Amino acid sequence: MSRGALRLGVNIDHVATIRNARGGTHPDPVKAARIAAAAGADGITAHLREDRRHITDADIAALARDIDLPLNLEMASTDEMLEIALRHRPHAACIVPERREERTTEGGLDAAGQHNSLSPLVRALGGARIRVSLFIEPDPLQLDAAVSLGAPVVELHTGAYAHAVIDGDAARTAELLERIRAAAAYGAARGLEIHAGHGLTFDNVAPVAAIGEIAELNIGHFLIGEAIFSGLDSAVRRMRLMMDQARSAAASAA
Repeated sequence: MSRGALRLGVNIDHVATIRNARGGTHPDPVKAARIAAAAGADGITAHLREDRRHITDADIAALARDIDLPLNLEMASTDEMLEIALRHRPHAACIVPERREERTTEGGLDAAGQHNSLSPLVRALGGARIRVSLFIEPDPLQLDAAVSLGAPVVELHTGAYAHAVIDGDAARTAELLERIRAAAAYGAARGLEIHAGHGLTFDNVAPVAAIGEIAELNIGHFLIGEAIFSGLDSAVRRMRLMMDQARSAAASAA
């Protein structure tokens, strides 16, 4: 059942990855954020990693200062990242697991197992009026932990579902999609705002976008990669259209 408009957050990390491959200032993540905004994005996401492999501190400062859309800072649960978040005061901070050896964020945060260490971080961010989100697996245990921690938002990890689509495993895809759907309904019933993301593409976004309890999708790597072929404006507009069509179709079917 549709529960309103679905927002699109565009992650511009890999604009910085391309820039950093040669150094210098081109391509500029702030310019990418402005293009995404003009094409229909509702927010901009950037992950400041411990090793600064793509987004840098200067990028966060520029994004916080120069873009009009809400900025969602993805961050590890460390004192360093907390200090940076409190300094720049983004609209939102999404706490994600982070390992130096991983290529990208792999799996969700163990909010249940790390409850005691996460609690002061969530409290400090909330006290600064930064909207806290937890990037978690679509699991009731993790959703309950988010409620217990006082985080108003969760982002459901859709990576396993995305991989199942790529593998052509229809049964596994249906199972994982149902897991996302059930988690979204459970979390929304517990008062959480539900977001989702990781591995979403033109080929797999529609079934997730159709889940009425999901308020926002965050998509990055695919859009930046697709921009090589069609341009960032075109990629964001097409994704925006596909999301809107899926949500509209779900509303009509309800």
